[in-house]
Amino acid sequence: MSGARFGRTRVKVCGVRDVETALAAAEAGADAVGLMFVERSPRAIDAEVARAIIGALPPLVTPVGVVADLDVDTFCDLEGECPAPLFQLHGGEDVKTVQSCGPGVIKAFRYDEATIDSQLARWGGLDEVDAILIDGSSGGEGSAFDWAALAPKLEGFTKPVFLAGGLTPHNVGEAIRAIRPYAVDVSSGVESAPGVKDLALIRAFCQSVRAADA
Repeated sequence: MSGARFGRTRVKVCGVRDVETALAAAEAGADAVGLMFVERSPRAIDAEVARAIIGALPPLVTPVGVVADLDVDTFCDLEGECPAPLFQLHGGEDVKTVQSCGPGVIKAFRYDEATIDSQLARWGGLDEVDAILIDGSSGGEGSAFDWAALAPKLEGFTKPVFLAGGLTPHNVGEAIRAIRPYAVDVSSGVESAPGVKDLALIRAFCQSVRAADA
């Protein structure tokens, strides 16, 4: 078993762009929805839409703002406009920036065999980082990686680990069995086109996670 365990596997559906999809994800069993503030992404939304989604979510479904490479002042301005309880930093942010943006930070980075140990040590040691997210790419590209190679790296790691990258309703069970992460994060794997969520795929993804936990 890899890393710390926290009971069932949580589900985050990332790149949600409207209230209807957010509510459908919550009804399907998602624990969190990701609100994308990276302008180059086809899933990007503005603060006004994000506030509408946050206001519509039922209790205990967590909105997560997703940003990349913002300076601290810009981050604080966005946090004021969109008061999500958690923000996912998905760029090349340095330690000082991450500390200034915390607490309530999920620090994301791409899996690389050459750097995974140093990444885990760096972010695992920061109090401001609530969890880490390990992706197969720089984000939103649907790229999986070798989960079996990651598993031994997480032995004894105590922070919650989110697993992302190329996850779909068909392979998420395999990923959960390999890593036993705190949460799985899906975006392109539940889309019919870039930025267009498929509600049936969201339901199927959540069902596959529950089946894997069972």
